[in-house]
Amino acid sequence: MTDQTVDTGKADEGKVLFITGASMGIGAAVARHAVGAGYRVVLTARSLDKLEALAAELGPERALALKVDVTEWKELEGAVAATLARFGRLDAAFANAGFTAGTSRYASGDPTPDEWKDMILTNVLGAALTARATLPEIVKAKGHFFLVGSVAGRVTTPGPYSATKWAVSGMGDSIRKEVSGQGVRVTIVEPGRVDTEFWRGGKPDAQFLQGDDVARAVLYALTQPEHVAINELLIRPTLQEI
Repeated sequence: MTDQTVDTGKADEGKVLFITGASMGIGAAVARHAVGAGYRVVLTARSLDKLEALAAELGPERALALKVDVTEWKELEGAVAATLARFGRLDAAFANAGFTAGTSRYASGDPTPDEWKDMILTNVLGAALTARATLPEIVKAKGHFFLVGSVAGRVTTPGPYSATKWAVSGMGDSIRKEVSGQGVRVTIVEPGRVDTEFWRGGKPDAQFLQGDDVARAVLYALTQPEHVAINELLIRPTLQEI
């Protein structure tokens, strides 16, 4: 575990957080910080080897690794069933799986319709299916549902990636209106530039967020008293203008 893991002082040894896109980046950072705060975590992604390495780091009693493609309903349904079989409950979900692919322009660049299709299905359908699979248990627990959007879901940028993140922002508010009356908190997390290979290639001199920066904000929202809902977290590097 990293030495940057937060200690909120509000550990609940029984609570379970379900994370998609947990194999690296923000998802892995949230997993580490959540375990540091006393949560047990369910780690899902398409890359089982990376998940298993993270689960071994966090400890088998605290982490369950499951290979899941969020665009496949049966896989998500099975993952929730495995969560309940292992831990007996599901209190929160962090719908983080997503990526950008293909040209970032509509009118120019290489034609990449297949890459766009995979991106749109993962970013939008995957988030919706994650909500549908986990929310019934989260409602029972009066828990917390997170969606990972982007600054690109608040400020339009060229290409379809931005459109997927606008969809996530709208989805989050729609879910909030559906379940907040049942005691469920909903938070949309909207990071700016995060230190990834994608951003490093395009803006080598830019300032970046680290996964731990976003994870600390997520844990802040997650560990608030039950009557407090942080509905939106917009997080930019200080020097990012848009």
